[in-house]
Amino acid sequence: MTRTVARVIVDALSELGVRQVFGVVGDALNPLTDAIRTTEGLEWVGCRHEEAAAFAASAQSQLTGTLGVCMGTVGPGSVHLLNGLYDAAKSHAPVLAIAGQVPLAELGSDSFQEVDNDALFRDVAVFRATITSPDQLPQMLETAVRHALGRRGVAVLTVPGDLGERELADRPARFALSAPVSRPDGSAVHRAAELLDRSERVTLLVGEGARAAREEVLTLADRLAAPMVLTLKAKAGFEGDDNPFQVGQTGLIGNPAAAAALQDADTLLLLGTDFPYRDWYPAGRTVIQVDTEATHIGRRVPVDVGLVGDTGATVRDLLDDLAAAPAGFEGARDRSHLEKARERFDQWRTGQARLADPSHDKGVVGRIRSALDNRAHDIRPEALAAAVDRIAADDAVFTSDTGMATVWLSRFVEMRGERRLIGSYNLGSMANAMPQALGAQCLDRERQVVAFCGDGGLSMLLGDLMTLKTYRLPVKLVVFDNRRLGMVKLEQEQAGLPEFGTVLDNPDFAAVAEAMGITGIRVTDPADVEGAVRRALGSPGPVLLDVLTNPDEIAVPAKPTVEQGWGFAVAKVKEIVRSHGESGEN
Repeated sequence: MTRTVARVIVDALSELGVRQVFGVVGDALNPLTDAIRTTEGLEWVGCRHEEAAAFAASAQSQLTGTLGVCMGTVGPGSVHLLNGLYDAAKSHAPVLAIAGQVPLAELGSDSFQEVDNDALFRDVAVFRATITSPDQLPQMLETAVRHALGRRGVAVLTVPGDLGERELADRPARFALSAPVSRPDGSAVHRAAELLDRSERVTLLVGEGARAAREEVLTLADRLAAPMVLTLKAKAGFEGDDNPFQVGQTGLIGNPAAAAALQDADTLLLLGTDFPYRDWYPAGRTVIQVDTEATHIGRRVPVDVGLVGDTGATVRDLLDDLAAAPAGFEGARDRSHLEKARERFDQWRTGQARLADPSHDKGVVGRIRSALDNRAHDIRPEALAAAVDRIAADDAVFTSDTGMATVWLSRFVEMRGERRLIGSYNLGSMANAMPQALGAQCLDRERQVVAFCGDGGLSMLLGDLMTLKTYRLPVKLVVFDNRRLGMVKLEQEQAGLPEFGTVLDNPDFAAVAEAMGITGIRVTDPADVEGAVRRALGSPGPVLLDVLTNPDEIAVPAKPTVEQGWGFAVAKVKEIVRSHGESGEN
C-alpha cells in the first residue's frame, strides 16, 4: 500500500491532534491543502497574510503546549511567515512551518520565486530541512516534530512543489514523545536553602515557567514571607485575590511597589523567568535562579546559585531542605518585608483605580486638565481597560498588541480565574494581537477571546479582519484608537525629543469593520464606554470596538528618573513651539 507525501504529512498532523493549519494557499502547497480538505477533524484556515498565520499557530501552541502548524508557499509566501515564526521562537512555542519550494529540478537555478528556505530560516528554527525524496518520509517529519516539541521551538520543513503528489511505501509516523521532568543537583539545592534561611528579606521574581507549579510557589512564598514580583507572562496563573504575595510587575510597564520589593530585598529568587531587562535588577544582591535551561542561568544578572530543573520539582526540593536547615532560622520568619510591599501595592492600585474612574475628570484637577489639554474630552485608556476587566469572562483569553495597549492591560486587567494571556512579549512585534486572537478562538469558538489592539498594530495586518468574518470567529477587538504610535511617542518625549512620525491618519475602524460584515462600535464619549463594552462583549460573532482614547495619557514607569522628567518637559515645550510655528501663531 502506498500514500502520497502530502497524505503522509497531513495524516501525521491529524494523529498528533492538530486541529487547524493556518496559511495562504499556493501552487506548491496544493497537494497538502487538498489532503487537508479531505481529512476529517483538520481544518484549513486561509489567512490573508502568512505572518498572521504564523502568529495564529504560535498562539495555539502557547495556549495548549502542543504543536501549532502554519504553511507558506514558494518564495514570498514563506518569507511572510518569518516574523510570526520569530515570535514563536522567542516565546518557546513549538511550531511546525511547512514551506513550499520550486520543483526539485529547478532547485539552485535561481528560478522564479526561488528562495533558499534552509538559509532563510537558519536563525529562527531549531530544525530546518528540505525534502528531496519521498523516501525521507516519515522519518524527516518525525525529526522535525520532535525538535519542535522537545526543544520548544520552530521547525521548518520545505516541500518542493512536485514532491507532494509522489508516492511512498506506507508507514505510519511514530513520534513517541514524553515530557521529561528534571531536577537540580542536591548539593546545589542545599546551598540555595542555606542562603534563603540566612536571608532576612527575600523577594521572588516569578515567570511563566513557574505557572504549572503555582501551589508549590505559593507555599514557598509563605514559608519565606516573600513578596512575589510577576513578569507580564506570569500574570495568568499567579494574579488574583487568592495570591496574597503578588505585587504586580516591574519594568517600564510595572509599578513602584514591585520595583521597591526588588530593591529592598537582600536575596532574589528567580523562578521560571528569563526577565530580560537588566536595568531593573538591583545590584549587589544574593541571587538564586531556577530554570529548565542551563543557558538562561546568569545571563541577565550575576547568580550565586543556579538550579537547573523543572520549577515544581525544584521548589519541592527546596521546601524539603528549608524545613531541614535550621541555620539562622528560628521560629516564624519576620513578615515585615512582605507586609510593606503589599501595603505599597495596595496604595498604588488605589491610585490607579482613581485614574480608571469615569468621574475622575469631573473634579477640580480634571477641570484644570481640560483647560490645558485640548484632547481632554478623549477617553482615558485606563477607563476602557478597567471596563473590559469588569465585564469580560473569568475564563477569557486576552491578547495584546505591543506598546501602550499592553501597558493598559498590564495595569488594569487582572488575570483572575481561568483567564489566559498571549502577546509578543519577547519579540515585541507590532500587529500580533488580532492574529493571535484568531488562533486562540479557533481552539474554542465558545470561549471569549478579547484582543487589546493598538491602532497601529491593527492597521498593519488589517486584511485578516476578513479571516475573522470568513470563519465566523467571535473575537472581540478592543481598539485603543489614540491616532498615535503611542509607545514610540512616549519614548521620544522621555528622551527630550518632540514626537515625530508617530501620528496616524486613521479611518473610522468601526465603519471599516461594518463594511467587512463585522459588527463595528465607535465610542467618542467617556460616558458611553461601559455600555459599549457590554454590548461588544455580549454580541455574537466578531466585534470591533473602536474607542478614541487620549494620545497624551502617559504611563509613569515604576522608577521614574529625573532625566525622564526633564526630557518629557523639554519635549512638551518643543512640541508647543513647533505647533505654534506650524499654525502661523506668534
